[in-house]
Amino acid sequence: MLVDSHCHLDFPELASQLDSVMALMRENQVAHALCVSVTLEDFPQVRSLAERYPHLYGSVGVHPDYENVGEVSIERLVKLADHPKIVAVGETGLDYYRLKGDLEWQRERFRCHIRAARQCRKPLIIHTRAAAADTLRIMREERAGEARGVMHCFTESWEVAREAMDLGFYISFSGIVTFKNAQALKDVARKVPLERMLIETDSPYLAPVPHRGKLNQPGLVKHVAEEIARLRGIPFMEVAQATTANFYNLFNVKGNESDA
Repeated sequence: MLVDSHCHLDFPELASQLDSVMALMRENQVAHALCVSVTLEDFPQVRSLAERYPHLYGSVGVHPDYENVGEVSIERLVKLADHPKIVAVGETGLDYYRLKGDLEWQRERFRCHIRAARQCRKPLIIHTRAAAADTLRIMREERAGEARGVMHCFTESWEVAREAMDLGFYISFSGIVTFKNAQALKDVARKVPLERMLIETDSPYLAPVPHRGKLNQPGLVKHVAEEIARLRGIPFMEVAQATTANFYNLFNVKGNESDA
């Protein structure tokens, strides 16, 4: 069995075709998927999906790309996270690639999410782009390791991966690792210990080869596992079993619930 540790099934591209999405998950033996929140306004749809499908889970958080989306407080995040199918806080973090100027609001919001995760004792889903140094600094300052979590859709260096793992975090690889031009990331995927690795689609984006450029969905996470197995010279099932067990451990999910 496989698990997609990060997807956005509430996004309109996928929400409009959930029957076929679920069918492909069953076909490719993807047992569970984590639907990740990007704004609090859209969080009810994430929660509804988690409640509707036994094999789906959700998170609560605000993506760093969204500046003017209402109040984000520790209290509100903790309250919304108090649900058995909401298993994580995020996605949160820093993104200096898309947004420029004074981004102190981003850093303060990131701190808020870390504090909420520590308070509700649920792991963090961290997004970082062009901001690795500040991301790691704030993680250390706010004791993010007490909550644990995952560096999602990882595209940074081995040094960044190692520092994140030293803080107790997992490293998650998306379809980017299958791209021909992602040689540096492929090298990182060879080095990260299997016991600290997750896989994801980040769907509806970043479809893996051989579906690059098309609509992505959780059932395609098998291609990520296949590429990692190829890079490491190990059986596909070894990657599948390790990353699935890691998902269950990190997010406190029982592996014997209903299959997709």
